Amino acid sequence: MRQSGIRLMRIPRSAAGEPRQRAARRRLWRWGGARARLWIALVAPVGLLCALTGCDAAASASHQAGKRYRAVCTVGMITDIVRQVAGERAEVQGIIGEGVDPHLYKPTRNDVAALQGADIVFYNGLMLEGKMTDVLVKVARRGKPVYAVTEEIDPSFLLEPKQMQGHYDPHVWMDVSAWGKAVEAVAAALSEFDPPGAAQYAERARRYKGELDGLHAYLKRVIASIPERQRALITAHDAFNYFGRAYGIQVMGIQGISTESEASLKDINDLVDFIVANDVQAVFAETSVASKNVRALIEGAQARGRTVRIGGSLYSDAMGAPGTYEGTYIGMLDANATTIARALGGEAPELGMNGKLRPR
Repeated sequence: MRQSGIRLMRIPRSAAGEPRQRAARRRLWRWGGARARLWIALVAPVGLLCALTGCDAAASASHQAGKRYRAVCTVGMITDIVRQVAGERAEVQGIIGEGVDPHLYKPTRNDVAALQGADIVFYNGLMLEGKMTDVLVKVARRGKPVYAVTEEIDPSFLLEPKQMQGHYDPHVWMDVSAWGKAVEAVAAALSEFDPPGAAQYAERARRYKGELDGLHAYLKRVIASIPERQRALITAHDAFNYFGRAYGIQVMGIQGISTESEASLKDINDLVDFIVANDVQAVFAETSVASKNVRALIEGAQARGRTVRIGGSLYSDAMGAPGTYEGTYIGMLDANATTIARALGGEAPELGMNGKLRPR
């Protein structure tokens, strides 16, 4: 099922015979608001244009001529899986880098140029790249193939928090099993875009998903090692709900799903009450979110006679530095689970699942 906006190649029919784009329009309409209606108005004509002109032709001709096509991605987690699947057939560029919050990110002139110069574009969807929406629509309107990697995730799997007013939580990469679906979506999109590489994409995706299966098992094991009464993950913003559901840990964020929301004094005090009542030993900062609210929690607990420490800095909406293990999707989740388990009384090797984490 497709639940996100810009899907621009041919318009396949579902088993029931209904064009998928029509179903996508219905799902988009659930988002409500002027922006959703803008997407509906713009995407349909472009989808038809691509269906008529064949958006994959240029890419195939270019690759057959010995050139790599250019894939541009929004966030690092997507950039990493596109690199894993595309291999040497593509030059892959990411826009939003280390320590940068995609909820608040405003594309620069260079970003717009990169998107316009791409042969194919991948984004998360589910409103993660809110301030980039207009640029993505403009790029799509010009006939560029633009794909949401979350489009193959069944909506029944997605979390829909009350504060999101009918929108889904976009942080699906926090559940490794869900991100495996994103890998499948990338492989399918690249195969449609560059048919001569289809067998290679399928094989690379299969191998990579095997690595993700190992990561998923590791995360389950180390989080389960935390004593049950201590399984409370308090972070700077509400990015870990899929992680909590998948790996069995209670999750609370100071800010909401988007960092555009502001934490109120009541939010802080409620979490301090929880920390004191449950003797929480550690709370967690995030690499892409300011730590002032986390420190306010610590100060509030100290004022009530409780000592709480920062258990570490987690990767939420951005990965680690390029070229490092933590700068990969697997390294990012390995670092998070290892840090959480060790800070909350669980058991995990200091250097993580693969022995590649940097000592902290």
